[in-house]
Amino acid sequence: MSKLTKSFRWATNGIRTVWREEVNFRIEFFFGGLAVTLGIYLHVLVLEWMIIVACIGAVLAAEMMNTAIEDLCNKVEPNIDPAIGKIKDIMGGFVLVVTITSVVIGSIIFMSYL
Repeated sequence: MSKLTKSFRWATNGIRTVWREEVNFRIEFFFGGLAVTLGIYLHVLVLEWMIIVACIGAVLAAEMMNTAIEDLCNKVEPNIDPAIGKIKDIMGGFVLVVTITSVVIGSIIFMSYL
């Protein structure tokens, strides 16, 4: 098996792992699906599609990064630790900022059609 094939398999395994373990990822994926459905219904422009897809990808990628860093923190320090808590809070804030920004961008796009 080629190195590229193995890399692709590991990457898809990572996506499956986050899907199984993180309810927030599934919720964000669901809302991404709603945005795609609304975009199809409203016949949004190609540039708007690119923005919508980028926002969905950014939110899902942010959630994956948050999950990875939280898991790493839990492995490094399984006990409650203020520094680890700060890191987890910052990562949660990162996901929230990306999500709110994406909701605002989506609202701007979709409101012009409604």
